[in-house]
Amino acid sequence: MKTVSIVVPCYNEEENVEPLSQAIISIFEKELPDYRYELIFIDNDSADSTRDIIRRLCAGNPDIKGIFNAKNFGQFNSPYYGMLQSTGDCTILMAADFQDPVEMIPKYVNEWEKGYKIVIGIKKSSKESKIMYWLRSCYYKMIKKLSDVEQIEHFTGFGLYDKKFMDVLRNLDDPTPFLRGIVAELGFKRKEIPYEQPKRRAGKTSNNFYRLYDAAMLSITSYTKVGLRLATIFGSICSAISMVVAVIYLVMKLLYWDRFPAGTAPMLIGMCFLGSVQIFFIGLVGEYILTINARVMKRPLVVEEERLNFKDSKDEETT
Repeated sequence: MKTVSIVVPCYNEEENVEPLSQAIISIFEKELPDYRYELIFIDNDSADSTRDIIRRLCAGNPDIKGIFNAKNFGQFNSPYYGMLQSTGDCTILMAADFQDPVEMIPKYVNEWEKGYKIVIGIKKSSKESKIMYWLRSCYYKMIKKLSDVEQIEHFTGFGLYDKKFMDVLRNLDDPTPFLRGIVAELGFKRKEIPYEQPKRRAGKTSNNFYRLYDAAMLSITSYTKVGLRLATIFGSICSAISMVVAVIYLVMKLLYWDRFPAGTAPMLIGMCFLGSVQIFFIGLVGEYILTINARVMKRPLVVEEERLNFKDSKDEETT
C-alpha cells in the first residue's frame, strides 16, 4: 500500500488545525481507501493553542505527526523543512487555512498514478480581495518576464511531489529555499490543475506587506539579474547625459559669459535625482547581498524544539 504524506505548515491556526485533519482523513477514507496517509503538522512557534491541539491529535492518531520549531523561521524555511521530513511515496504541501482545497488531493494522486512526478495547483480565480489577486497577477507577470528561469504564475507551492523529486530537494542543501522557483527550475515534467482559491476558513492571515515583500525579493534576487543589469545600464545612461549637459553648460558659459546664468536649481535637481537613483540601486544590490549572505552562512533551515510520533532517534531524544 502506497503512502501519501501531507505536510501542513502552521502559525496561529488553532481554529483550523483540527477541522483540516478531519477533512483530510475523511478524503482518504472515502476517496483514497487504498492509500495510507502520513499527516505532518509543522508549527512555526505559534502563540495560540495550535500546539496543544496538535499534541492531542498526535496522541489519538499515530498517523498524525507534529514538529514544533524552536522559533519562527519564516514562511519558506518551515514548510520546506517539513517536506524534507516526509517519508511517503509522494508528498503534498498545503496550507492550514483551507485556502488549498482538500478536494484537490484525489485529483493530485490520480495524476501522479498516471506518471507525473509533480502535480501542482494553479489559482485561476480567487475569492480573496480582487485587488490583491490583481496585484499578485501583476507580480507574477513581471517576474516571469524578468526571470532567466521559467516561473509559474499563481502557483503557491500547493501540490504533490513524487519521492524522486523529494530526493532532489534533500540533496539541494539550500539554506534559503524558494520552492516555487525550485519546482520551475529543477522539477520533472509536471501536471498543472486549475482551481478556485476559497476564502480563509477562520482566523487571521499572518501575511502582511513585509512578508509579501520578502517573498517578492527572494524570487527576484534568486532568479533574476535584471536589477543589477538595470543599475549598470541606467548608471551608464545617466553618466553620459551628465557629461553632455556639462559640456553644453561649459560651452554656453564661455560663449555667452554675461547672458547665460548657470543657476543652482538645475544642479540641485540633478543632484537630488542622481542621489535618489543611487540610493535605490544600493538598496537593490543590498538585497542581492543579503541573499548571498544567507546562503554562505549555511545556517539550518529550522531548529526543532520537539517532534511527535516520529519513530527515529531524534524523536526519542526530544520526547
